[in-house]
Amino acid sequence: MSETSDAPACTLSPERGSLSHLMRAAPGAPEPEWLIAPGFTPYEEALAFMEARADAIAAGETGELVWLVEHPPLYTAGTSAKDGDLREARFPVYRAGRGGQFTYHGPGQRVAYVMLDLRKRRQDVRAFVCALEDWIILTLAALNVRGERRADRVGVWVQRPEKPRGLDGAMAEDKIAALGIRVRRWVTFHGMSLNVDPDLSHFQGIVPCGIAEQHLGVTSLVDLGIPVTMAEVDGVLRREFSKVFGPAET
Repeated sequence: MSETSDAPACTLSPERGSLSHLMRAAPGAPEPEWLIAPGFTPYEEALAFMEARADAIAAGETGELVWLVEHPPLYTAGTSAKDGDLREARFPVYRAGRGGQFTYHGPGQRVAYVMLDLRKRRQDVRAFVCALEDWIILTLAALNVRGERRADRVGVWVQRPEKPRGLDGAMAEDKIAALGIRVRRWVTFHGMSLNVDPDLSHFQGIVPCGIAEQHLGVTSLVDLGIPVTMAEVDGVLRREFSKVFGPAET
């Protein structure tokens, strides 16, 4: 496999929250490294680091890595981004090379860059995307939030019955986690972002992920009434990661 940028939607059974897309490595394989970057990581540095690390993993020169970062405020445009979805360039805009459309990164949002070798796990990009969603859903469940998939929308959503419904009567829903991946030589990079306590007004400069319906918005753990710190979220992410992808080493 050479390269792919788009994150395909999951084709699942009606029990869409079930753990049917485990991506654990073969027994005896080295555990992926788990790193948490201090402070704010400039986006250009993150891109350069991921490119180099993914190439090194593919060449067998180093091991897998899960890298947790926070970025300063910025917008990224995936391979499917439409120019009209950038409403106001309040912050720097970067062409990311990942799948997906426009998204926002900034303080209070945990970004997980997941660099795994699918040759040692499961050579199935669709299953990898679903496994990322499983990881997020498990993490949210541990924090007493019900995250859900949607057949026509990549990412993880929460229902908001207290908000106005759509014109067709559809339940209001907010996106709490976004996904955008790239796979080169069967090594993954980019990953997912989980809104812990970002400034939600910063999303107003874009059409997040190209979704503009009035009853669909963006939320965070703190917005949902979960007073959690980034360090606490990191601990849960680490624990739930092992259930889907296997253990990771510090």
